[in-house]
Amino acid sequence: MQPVNINDIKLREVVKGFTGHYYHAEGISIGWLDAVAGHTVPLHSHVHEQVSYVQEGKLLFIIEGKEFILEAGMVITIAPNQVHSATAITDCKLVDVFTPVREDYK
Repeated sequence: MQPVNINDIKLREVVKGFTGHYYHAEGISIGWLDAVAGHTVPLHSHVHEQVSYVQEGKLLFIIEGKEFILEAGMVITIAPNQVHSATAITDCKLVDVFTPVREDYK
């Protein structure tokens, strides 16, 4: 495998206000995202385990009906099939890791 500059990976809009670059390895996908204040990833679930890290900003997660406010330096794990959403309270920089690979993000 050769090194890749994430800025060379095509930018993907997950939903309006959440865009990022996604890198896929054999067993994981990792995304570096920017989120615009006030925008939301609506309630959804997927078969992937997800780890979300807030690098900058403040983000509201709702997971199975419970609210969690994450600020810079905080991380949370979302188990497979848990219903969740995310709202950017401020502009954010995020890192999301999924296992298994997000084939739908390739």
